Amino acid sequence: MSLPAESTPARSGRMAAPAAPRARPRDRVASLGALLAVVTAVPASVLAVPDATAGVVPDAADALGLGGAQVAGLLRATGLALPALVLTVPFAGIAARRFPAWAVLAAGLLTLLAGLGAARAADSVAFAGTVRALQGAGAGVTLPAALVLARERGGRAAPAVWAGALAAALLLATPLVLAAVPQPPGVGPAGPGPDWRTALAPWTWPAVLALAAVLAHRAAAGRPPAPMPPPRRAERGGLVLPFVPCAAFALLSVVAAHGWSPGARLVVAGSAVAALLGLAVAGTRDAAAGSPFGCAITMVAAGLLVQPAAGPLAGIAAAGEHAGGGAGTPPLPPFAAGAAAALAAAVLSARLPARRAVLAGHALMVVALPAGALLLGTDGGGHRAALLLLVPLGAGAGLALAASLRDARAGAALFGLSLCFPAVLAGQLAVLSLQAASLARIRPETDAQRLAGIVQGHDAWLPAAAAAGAVAAVLAARAARPAAGRRAADASGTSAAR
Repeated sequence: MSLPAESTPARSGRMAAPAAPRARPRDRVASLGALLAVVTAVPASVLAVPDATAGVVPDAADALGLGGAQVAGLLRATGLALPALVLTVPFAGIAARRFPAWAVLAAGLLTLLAGLGAARAADSVAFAGTVRALQGAGAGVTLPAALVLARERGGRAAPAVWAGALAAALLLATPLVLAAVPQPPGVGPAGPGPDWRTALAPWTWPAVLALAAVLAHRAAAGRPPAPMPPPRRAERGGLVLPFVPCAAFALLSVVAAHGWSPGARLVVAGSAVAALLGLAVAGTRDAAAGSPFGCAITMVAAGLLVQPAAGPLAGIAAAGEHAGGGAGTPPLPPFAAGAAAALAAAVLSARLPARRAVLAGHALMVVALPAGALLLGTDGGGHRAALLLLVPLGAGAGLALAASLRDARAGAALFGLSLCFPAVLAGQLAVLSLQAASLARIRPETDAQRLAGIVQGHDAWLPAAAAAGAVAAVLAARAARPAAGRRAADASGTSAAR
């Protein structure tokens, strides 16, 4: 993005020199404000995705007067945040291009806050589902608007920061939600616990902080910048293209989550992954939605590999800690280390050639998963094994996402984002199905046996996800190769002309 005319240093003449010192500080403040808005808005949005209601089902059933057969309906309703996010992202991306990005971002955060605030008054399954869907819709508006704002006012490093924040949030969201949600009482007398509705909105202040950052950025930026060109018809078509298949998959996942057999759910998840990779490859070859380094393919890989691996691992750690008589909160340091690695790798990606950084990031993610499965099995699920899984996983996701956004058009970046969270949903459906199949096979009679079955399902998911990630890495390498060849050809042609 070129600098405004008044901030460009004058090449000749003395009259233009005094304008630069006045413009540069304001541009610097605007860029820093945009970075702060992005860094706060992305995790605030992703924190709305995990559903921790399963930990408070007994309290929720007592408060709502639900029978055993109605619990599945409650869990289906509280799981609507991610499908709502999936449905919202494509249209929010178009809106963020047609209207000021900061205004769309503020609208998304206000919608998210409305859902978080209304959760405290939930008194029925329908109300709980509505507020969770509202939270997902607000997050679906916030994420693409934050990406567009980063490209408009954040400077060259801002898209990389957005990518690192996304990878870090995908790693850290579930353990943070589980740490904030009350757990059912363990051994000893059961006293009155916190309100079960805390599980519907465990983290509110990050969204408040993000909204304050957006408004502060707008106040400090002064005159609004020249907006990005509105999306052309081909770009709009590229953004809307994934909506129909992703909407069908989101609806099918809601229906299948608690009523279908594990095998049928695995078929749905596998078909969705194949369709998402096909859409990503087709979009990469498209003039409007394509990017030189396979942004859409990398978004699918990051969505499929990061949260569906880290989220269940946090749940297993929390269940193990609770079974041991603790409070049932997962250990945060390994997940925080992975999130820090994601941010650091995203920022440092600018020092590497983009194609090499994308492939290195894919390789880190793919290698981390089976290695993590092996280490978790030998170390008994200890913190060291989790650290050795989450740090390379986060670093690979941050590195690949940030590098793939380099030189990508706004339409290509938004197209990739529209495929990222359907991949998260597919990964969640797959790992939960594998865990359900493991539980059905061993038929646990004790909590320890149930936990062992859940661990077995998660361990089965990690190598399967690594195989899908390897396919995505090959597709990303093929997508980036023609772009690298064209760059080399253009460079050699320019040298010959000189």
